[in-house]
Amino acid sequence: MEYLSQLLALAGIILFACASPGPDFVAVTSVALNDRRSGVFVGLGITSAVIIWATLAILGVGLLIKELFWLYELIRMAGAAYLAYLGLRMLIGAFKSGGGQPHITQASGMGAGQAWRRGFLVGITNPKTATFFATLFVSLLPVGAPSWVYVAVVALVGGITGIWLCLLASFFSVARVRSVYARVRRPIDALMGAALVALGLRIAGSR
Repeated sequence: MEYLSQLLALAGIILFACASPGPDFVAVTSVALNDRRSGVFVGLGITSAVIIWATLAILGVGLLIKELFWLYELIRMAGAAYLAYLGLRMLIGAFKSGGGQPHITQASGMGAGQAWRRGFLVGITNPKTATFFATLFVSLLPVGAPSWVYVAVVALVGGITGIWLCLLASFFSVARVRSVYARVRRPIDALMGAALVALGLRIAGSR
């Protein structure tokens, strides 16, 4: 089938990008360790943002954002600040909680809407996603491809991202993983919080 090779190549690159550790990974796993449902909705929120960025990239907005330095920087700094905020909250929670019985953090009481919004904010404040898709689509998709190819591309992006993040949330919420987490919750929370802060600082300092 025409365009099949490009779509397969695109799917492989997107899967590799999803598997690379980053803000999405930390955002999903840090919540899923306390509550699978909340972790899944964080993943779905990120997926929704990724679909929006992919659609905008197809429409040419991704390249436009890359050229509009002030807009790119505004979105990037907002994302960095939000990641650092989430990380600091986790660090404060880790050092405030005492020993004794395993403590379920605030994430366990997070509603579906709140979890989705958290994931969406993590995803939508990452302008590098837009420029990544814009560069990828320009490189792989031939000029003048029919409309169904672009629809298939957005579906691939959303499907692969959503499935990967939901599987990630499901894995980190299984009983064995959570039992290990319950025993070493404070250092893991501190590590996750520090990772989010570090990611925020790295994004703020990158160009």
